[in-house]
Order: sequence, then structure tokens, then C-alpha cells
Amino acid sequence: MSVQDNIVFILEIIGTVAFAVSGALVGIRKSMDIFGVCVLGVVTAVGGGAIRDVVVGIIPPNVFRDPVYATVAVLVSCLVFGVAYFRSFRSSGRLGKLYDGAMLLMDAVGLGIFTVVGVNAGIQQGHGDNTFLLIFTGTVTGVGGGLLRDIMAGVPPYIFVRHIYACASIAGAVACTLLYRTTGITTAMFAGVLLVLGIRCLASHYRWNLPRVRMEEQVTK
Repeated sequence: MSVQDNIVFILEIIGTVAFAVSGALVGIRKSMDIFGVCVLGVVTAVGGGAIRDVVVGIIPPNVFRDPVYATVAVLVSCLVFGVAYFRSFRSSGRLGKLYDGAMLLMDAVGLGIFTVVGVNAGIQQGHGDNTFLLIFTGTVTGVGGGLLRDIMAGVPPYIFVRHIYACASIAGAVACTLLYRTTGITTAMFAGVLLVLGIRCLASHYRWNLPRVRMEEQVTK
């Protein structure tokens, strides 16, 4: 493996861990058993990449060719479940206090990493000149797993209700796509990750949200 391949692999593992944690936390909060928690952890970690692979013509998707990512996601999900179960976070109320902070951190890290990994995957498949496709593959890789997680958990998708979520992924994908042609893909990927992390943290801190319409019955409740 080249240095660039090693960097991409390390980023993918970090992103897999981060998204597996966020998926497991959603499962725990929805009172799922350990199997349900693991399913949500795996889906969150590899779902976006599987959608991306189908789009760019990688059949079967890489998650089925190399089980390391799904294995890592299962192990991390079990670890998160075990910590929550044996330390009785639920009964003490500490899980609720930690949940939002952990979700923000893990989702921000996973979102940034998988966004640029998605862009890189499109480039490696020979679509380096197709700007729109690269932005799409980056965005769908970043948000796809979380979208599937929330649908399976029966909660409003995170990308539609949380502070500047999908837009942060789009911004990171755009930055990575435009930069790689002048700085190289490695520098572009790190820049894209930092941009997504910065936007997500700032949006959460200052409570930035996209405009939305509130119906009268929602306002009066």
C-alpha cells in the first residue's frame, strides 16, 4: 500500500469507529437490545459507503469485499453497549447528559472523514473530472449511513433537523473536489475534514439552522 492508501485506510477506520459509536448511541437511546444496537452501528458506519459504491459501479460494495469495516463497527457497537449496560448510565441519568455531546463529536468526525473518503472514491474510479458526481459521492458517503440509521430507529433524520448537517458535508465535498486538482488529494482531504468539523462545531455552538416554516398549530403547542 502507498502512503496515500495508508492515510485513506486510517481515516476510514477512524470514521467507522466514530459513526459506529453514534449509531450505537441511537440504538441504546431507543432501548434496543444488543443486536439492534450492533445493526444500527454497522448501518451508520458502512451504509453511506455502500450507497456510494453502487452509484460509481463498485459491485458488490467494498463493505462486502473487505469485512474489516463491518467487523470494527460491530466490535465498537458492542463496546458502547457494554459500557452503557454495565455502568448503568441509563438508571443514573448520565447517558442522557453525555448523549448530545457524544453524538455531536462522533457525527462530526465521521461526517468529515467519510465526506472526503467519498470524494476520493469517485476520483479513484476515474471520475476526477466530474465535479458534480464527486460532490454527490462525498455527500452521500457522509450522510447516507446516518440517514439509514435514523429511518431504522424511527426518528427524524439527523440531516434534516440538526444544525447545518448535510450542508456541512456538501461544503467539505466541494472544498475537497476543488482543492485536489491543485494541492493533491491528501491535502484536499484533510482540508475538507477540517472544514466540515469547523462548520459543525460552529453551527452547534451558535445554533445555526437553515430557515424552516412553522405551521400555526406547531407554534401554539
